[in-house]
Amino acid sequence: MEKEMVAIYLFGKKYMVPSELTIMNAMEYAGYQLKRGCGCRNGFCGACATIYRIEGQNQLMTCLACSKKVEEGMFIATLPFFPLVKQVYDIEKIKPEQSVMMQLYPEIYSCVGCNACTRACPQGLKTMQYIAFAQRGDFAKCAELSFDCVMCGCCSSRCPAGISHPQVAELARRLNGKYIQPLAQHLMDRVKEIEDGKCEADIVAMMNKPLDEIKKLYNERDIEK
Repeated sequence: MEKEMVAIYLFGKKYMVPSELTIMNAMEYAGYQLKRGCGCRNGFCGACATIYRIEGQNQLMTCLACSKKVEEGMFIATLPFFPLVKQVYDIEKIKPEQSVMMQLYPEIYSCVGCNACTRACPQGLKTMQYIAFAQRGDFAKCAELSFDCVMCGCCSSRCPAGISHPQVAELARRLNGKYIQPLAQHLMDRVKEIEDGKCEADIVAMMNKPLDEIKKLYNERDIEK
């Protein structure tokens, strides 16, 4: 059975690719080598942020190349990064107070409520809502709503106020984890064991195992409920 093929345009050049492929797989099918950057290619998740439009339409769309399937007449361009503003701070010296957002990311108070960030999010996150929580200093709710963010920056690419949503959310999650959520004692105990060198022998033994055995251990591991 022959595969259904569709015409796509990568950086302006036309290619015929199977319709079942994701944008990322279609790029590789067309001969591009994705050696680094993307999380599933030995980089970090969120690095495959992509913009595209469909032939005959003028609307620009955003997506992650790893999860969006190709469509007929799709014009595609991947971006190396979005120019997010990443403020420098010492988590040990700041506190979970509303003023910290005013000091580090004052642009969030210029939000016009257009919801373009939410519509652009390939993860389907309620981006504008978690920014509203950040504005009010409700870092726990901001952290909860932004938990699945992969920091691709698609939301920020559409923001007329120039908000760096992923960085705001990361700050909220850090504040939430350090100051708001209760300490996980079993985690603290394990960190102490690692610092004391009690896990060194187990780490060395694991590193010396064949790759197939490591994969088997990972796939059959007990997952904490």
